Amino acid sequence: MGYHWDLGGTRYGFADLKRLLAAASPRRSGDELAGLAATSDAERIAARLALAGLPLATFLDHPLVPYEEDEVSRLIADTHDTAAFAPIRHLTVGGFRDWLLSHEADTAALSAIARGLTPEMVAAVSKLMRNQDLIAVARKVRVVTAFRTTLGLPGRLGSRLQPNHPTDDPRGIAVSVLDGLLYGVGDAVIGINPASDNVPNAVALMEMLDGLRQQYEIPVQTCVLTHVTNCIEIIERGAPVDLVFQSVAGSEAANRSFGVDLAVLREAHEAGRSLKRGTVGENVMYFETGQGAALSAEAHHGVDQQTMEARAYAVCRAFDPLLVNTVVGFIGPEYLYDGKQIVRAGLEDHFCGKLLGLPMGCDVCYTNHAEADQDDMDGLMTLLTAAGCTFLIAVPGADDIMLNYQSLSFHDMLYLRAVMGVKAAPEFEAWLDKMGMVSGEGRLRELEMRDPRVSRMLDRIPLVSGAAA
Repeated sequence: MGYHWDLGGTRYGFADLKRLLAAASPRRSGDELAGLAATSDAERIAARLALAGLPLATFLDHPLVPYEEDEVSRLIADTHDTAAFAPIRHLTVGGFRDWLLSHEADTAALSAIARGLTPEMVAAVSKLMRNQDLIAVARKVRVVTAFRTTLGLPGRLGSRLQPNHPTDDPRGIAVSVLDGLLYGVGDAVIGINPASDNVPNAVALMEMLDGLRQQYEIPVQTCVLTHVTNCIEIIERGAPVDLVFQSVAGSEAANRSFGVDLAVLREAHEAGRSLKRGTVGENVMYFETGQGAALSAEAHHGVDQQTMEARAYAVCRAFDPLLVNTVVGFIGPEYLYDGKQIVRAGLEDHFCGKLLGLPMGCDVCYTNHAEADQDDMDGLMTLLTAAGCTFLIAVPGADDIMLNYQSLSFHDMLYLRAVMGVKAAPEFEAWLDKMGMVSGEGRLRELEMRDPRVSRMLDRIPLVSGAAA
């Protein structure tokens, strides 16, 4: 089945649906290196015009990756909610865009159709939208999840406190945690990427974080981002696991490159829920994704990287996660070349994830060899906050000294909450107030390390880290 469009006296042809979607994508280096991108702006516009006239139902009848070959395709097809899809079944991709931007598509209406949408549908409509459109629609979507804090509520912006350390030193990590808490960061999760991904090291870090959490009665969930199979073993050992983490992608082969499949994720989900450690909810999964993951594993099946990213959200959705975030610029300029491409990808990923019903966050980040800088990240974090992003990730000084990439700083979260008028999760906000870290006007106090309250916390850190070591 082919598609074509006449533009300016030239007929542009697209051999199949995969080629049409790839050609309609905004320019990005990953698709160009894979030979999938449009060869000119004219071809890109022709592809978008052809895509706009395509019925949404086409994506149900013509899977991009064959059902028989891929378990993610089977998951998408087998879990599709035909009743939820019925109200929009008659629309074309272009008509769907118009409806999404209308007053009729309010929060309730968007929630009602979420399970009727497939990743390919939301990826397709995103290709027809300006950045402004992606923000306007995503802001209308509300996805609320909970564990020890409630995330995704209106007027709230969560944050992950990422205290990574190049040698996994418990005291160094604990000091970074304290630093982040003083800035009001960590209500989404306090999450460590371990430098050494093995079970004994992960258990030690989990025990240290849990001890710190209990010592100060912090209403937050913690996570050591160890491989999911490690986490299953750790749960069996009785260690204090809050959230179960895994990186996922949009095809069965790409997930195998991460050492997982749907069966392993189901086992981990059931193990995590069996612990019943949540206080205000029971969402226990934390997933990370990123454009280019399937392509870098040569497991993209000839599909453009943004559509493959959206397919990863079908995997996430199957497990009712507390958190999902795209690590938007982490994979490198081979996939997103510069700040413009990173900003666009971040807004696309947030839009697609939210439409599919996910609690979508973002690691606003870039590698040092990308054509991007912190000004680009300032813009993206502000745009995502305007779009109603569930949470953002912050590291000490915006510089992750373990993973060697640039992200957001703890101070950036203060800026966003002050300028955009958003608050932390209500349970965490109440804790900040109890600890004397919020002024009478509701603003975070600028506590310093010499403050007696901070000194007492620092003095008690060795007791915690010593037990974990």
